[in-house]
Amino acid sequence: MRRLLIAGNWKMNTDLREAIQLATALKRQLAEAEDVDLAVFPPAPFLADVCEVLQDTAIEVGGQNLYHEPKGAFTGEVSAAMLVSVGCKRVLVGHSERRQYFGETDASCNQKLRAAIAAGLRPILCVGEVLEERKAGRQEEVVKTQVLGGLEGFSVEDMGAVTVAYEPVWAIGTGETATPEQANSMHGFIRGLLAERFGVDVAQTTRILYGGSMKPENSKALASEPDIDGGLIGGASLVAEKFAAIAKG
Repeated sequence: MRRLLIAGNWKMNTDLREAIQLATALKRQLAEAEDVDLAVFPPAPFLADVCEVLQDTAIEVGGQNLYHEPKGAFTGEVSAAMLVSVGCKRVLVGHSERRQYFGETDASCNQKLRAAIAAGLRPILCVGEVLEERKAGRQEEVVKTQVLGGLEGFSVEDMGAVTVAYEPVWAIGTGETATPEQANSMHGFIRGLLAERFGVDVAQTTRILYGGSMKPENSKALASEPDIDGGLIGGASLVAEKFAAIAKG
């Protein structure tokens, strides 16, 4: 039985004071949460502070991005070791906004995933189609390319650290949401890809999160689908009450 993971991606929001306040509110509201795994992904400048607030809680902290090299002349980048050094346990890789605005590719995601795992981080690989691709009926083709490209060369052992998040890009920040049935269908397709590539055991133990405008109003219906193992939450993760409501089911 896969345990639900509810992860909050704060994106480029909050200042230091707001980040500490939000982390403090989550610490208070989710102190009793026992049946779900929890993670938040604050902006990079606030990671150390949020890690300090959430130390000794069940809420893990992760970076929104990383660079694949361990160190060097890469101005503005953050390495996996840097994330680990401030207390991060997780990291996002290949978020749709990174792909759309910053030119990330399946090959660069593969490099980042490898760097994350080598440093002891547990990455979440984000995949998903845009509206034009879904309208053209290419959603499975697109997602297959992203999943297999991102995980190219990975071993069964490597997959023990990996979570996948399905982001229907057309349902992020638009008010649109895939129906639970639509979402579960794609999650099942991804699980089938994992089974073909890594075997049934990996497919059945790898968590696949839904990352398309999950909120308190629809989270229970989405999470009740058999192949949806939680959510990568955007806007609702910036309001402690909403994030806690999703986490508590």
